[in-house]
Amino acid sequence: MSKSKVKDPLAPATGPVLSPRFIVALVLMVLGIAWMAYYYVVVRVDPTVFPAPKPGNPAFMADLGNWNYLIGFGLIFLGLILAAHPSTPLGRGRGVVVGMLGCFIIGLLWICTYYIFSEPTKLEDIPVLNDLGQKNLIVGIGFMAVGFTYATRWE
Repeated sequence: MSKSKVKDPLAPATGPVLSPRFIVALVLMVLGIAWMAYYYVVVRVDPTVFPAPKPGNPAFMADLGNWNYLIGFGLIFLGLILAAHPSTPLGRGRGVVVGMLGCFIIGLLWICTYYIFSEPTKLEDIPVLNDLGQKNLIVGIGFMAVGFTYATRWE
């Protein structure tokens, strides 16, 4: 006679720590951060320097200008959205709450930081925020929107 296994409804769901989906999500997030960091440090021309130097290489990145931030944040957001799946650690159990609250808090802090330092003389000293200007609000709201993808996974 076999005993029927009693499942605890409060037991956390388990699964693999590293799944192919989670690795792709991590790669996308790291690639987005690296894209923006490379653009900001190497390619971007500092607008406060006169005469303006030539932009760095590669030339296609310099031609994209501030669209590089859209690409970088888009990759980060896409990676976070892909991580909100039950096959990844952030998509099951307590990871959903961590992902959801983390995205909400990052978005809120991004917007609050922008508003606190929104004077032109103060905002110049903060990398990335200084280039985005009013678009910082879109970035903060984007993080919050990604948080809602985690909220749909919360059981």
